[in-house]
Amino acid sequence: MAKKKKAKKEREIVVVGSKIKDVIRNAGLRSDGELIAAVSEKVHDVLEAAIERAGSNKRGTVRPHDL
Repeated sequence: MAKKKKAKKEREIVVVGSKIKDVIRNAGLRSDGELIAAVSEKVHDVLEAAIERAGSNKRGTVRPHDL
C-alpha cells in the first residue's frame, strides 16, 4: 500500500498584508494573491530557526542575532 503524505499544518498569517503590498506598490509592481501567505511562511521558517538556535544555546530569549 502507498503511504499517505502527512498534510502540512496550516500556519497563521503573521505579517501585515497591507504593509507588504505597500512595499511592492512603492517599487512600481503589483503583488500576486498568494504573496502574503508565502512571505508569512518564510517568516515562520526564519523564526523557527531562530527559536532552535536560542534553544541550542540554552537561552529562553530569542535575540536578533539568532535570525
